[in-house]
Amino acid sequence: MRFGKTTMVLAAGLLWAFGLTGDAFSGMGGFNIDLAVRQVTVTPVRAYVGDKVRVEVLIENRGEGSATTNAEIYANGKLAGRQLFTWGWSPGERFYRLTFEWDTRGTPPGEYKLLGAAYLKRGHLAIRQPARSTTAGVLVPSGGTFPGGATTGGSATETDPRFKQK
Repeated sequence: MRFGKTTMVLAAGLLWAFGLTGDAFSGMGGFNIDLAVRQVTVTPVRAYVGDKVRVEVLIENRGEGSATTNAEIYANGKLAGRQLFTWGWSPGERFYRLTFEWDTRGTPPGEYKLLGAAYLKRGHLAIRQPARSTTAGVLVPSGGTFPGGATTGGSATETDPRFKQK
């Protein structure tokens, strides 16, 4: 089988996109890209439909290079928020805390799980690194009651168990 330039460029792009260094293909200018969502905090975890829920996402840059890319939150698998953020400008800056406001208008009542994700998109490839755990909460109809007689409010934080902040 014969490999042409297109095959080599595609292979180099895949290696670069999945975080392998450019040393494997000298002159390609690759970086070790390693973004990871380390923590998701949700406030309040008990809310009424129509309330705004604050979601904080902590992202760690464990690689090299810099770029502007998307961070997103999902509620029960549905996109609930997106932000552009720039990472890697300062070698000492490794952590990025982003705050989202999830507008729950039109969201059906029930339990929800929130997931934070950061990804780098290069051409048609997207590398997503979701949080290892999600944060759960409950939405009830306006004027409804919460399970166990609880009141609106509360906060929950889920942290990737492999994460150790210095």
